[in-house]
Amino acid sequence: MPDFQGYGPLLLDGLAMTIGVALASMLGALIVGLAAAAGKLFLPRVLRILLEVYTTIVRGVPELVLLLLIYYGLPTLVQDTFTSAGMDVDLAINPFVAGIGTLTLIYGAFACEVYRAAYLAVPTGQHDAANALGLSRWLSFRKVILPQMVRFALPGLGNVWMVLVKATALISIIQLPELMRNADIAARATRSPFTFFFSACVLYLVITGISMLAQARIERWAARGIGAGAL
Repeated sequence: MPDFQGYGPLLLDGLAMTIGVALASMLGALIVGLAAAAGKLFLPRVLRILLEVYTTIVRGVPELVLLLLIYYGLPTLVQDTFTSAGMDVDLAINPFVAGIGTLTLIYGAFACEVYRAAYLAVPTGQHDAANALGLSRWLSFRKVILPQMVRFALPGLGNVWMVLVKATALISIIQLPELMRNADIAARATRSPFTFFFSACVLYLVITGISMLAQARIERWAARGIGAGAL
């Protein structure tokens, strides 16, 4: 990578931070989304309504607003609450934790809908066939339903990943040294905004390109043994 007046390593450090935040957030989103989808499908009505409220609010509020609310608003709320009770508390959230937590919360809601749609896309005959074989509910899900869910869910989860990677740029506003933040530092120091912001664009495109190739490969793996007419 070019030296960029000595700021090349800073961009690479930011790229590493961006990838780390994106991977950690995606892992959290997959777990939260799966749990929320299972809740929407199988929990009692009251809990399903609460989960619906969560996914509706999170998907309807801009990511930046939620990030600022969690990073700045939540500590202030906690401190004011304790102060009103006569206790002095100094609370601050680590930017890394706040960034991952916010992205996990947001994209867990999107992943939830992807999982739910994938489950509903599995033909009901598959459930009936598993029951006819005498499989337990868990074994039926693991051996029959889940492999088909994965095939249906992969395109949607791939899109969630692509959007999440771009959303990591928002974390620069809370001073986390990810790619966009470091590009901004270098641009201000060298007075070369086009050079560094264009470089950031190229690096994001590299991540996206690699992700698209990986997604296509995984989708082909998931679709192995499936006839063209069934895709």
